[in-house]
Amino acid sequence: DAMSNRRRRSFAPNSTAHATMGGSKNPRTRRTRPNVLITGTPATGKSSLAERVAAAAGMTQYDVSKIAKAENLCESYDEAMDTHVIDEDKVLDHMEERLGTEEGGVVVDYHSCDLFPERWFDLVVVLTCDNTELYERLESRGYSEKKIRENVECEIFQTVVEEARDSYAEEIVRVCPSNDIEEMELNEKNVLEWINKWV
Repeated sequence: DAMSNRRRRSFAPNSTAHATMGGSKNPRTRRTRPNVLITGTPATGKSSLAERVAAAAGMTQYDVSKIAKAENLCESYDEAMDTHVIDEDKVLDHMEERLGTEEGGVVVDYHSCDLFPERWFDLVVVLTCDNTELYERLESRGYSEKKIRENVECEIFQTVVEEARDSYAEEIVRVCPSNDIEEMELNEKNVLEWINKWV
């Protein structure tokens, strides 16, 4: 149907990116395996997708928020937003040890993307979600009304999509809807196919 075709096209390589998205190594890197960033507004399915892709591809998942908390890389706690604020310098130093190597093979997930060096990633997947569905997901997590509103507004204004497009080469950014199980499975299939074409 038309919706399925649109979804398939959203991940297909564009003509300027054929070499990179067609499976060849990014000419800017000499990595053995690709590094993938999965980003999007909270509750769009980043961690779930990153976990499934990393497991299926034999790669390492790097959940920035979890690692920042576990490794004491947070600078403060924002009471109003009920969230930890990462120390970007400490986080980037910690990540450089793994992502700055020629090895690759890391799937990173985080709700923002403009703080990372462009050279770290070969594919950037931005997950998007319908505002009503996103609201329900955030509400089910027990987020405050203020936190829900700010995150839904972030999605309405496509903040993370714009960050990705401003921070990375157009040919490595893929915007993928993540509203239901069918779309989530399609996203996983497409990312895995892309990884498996890496030569």
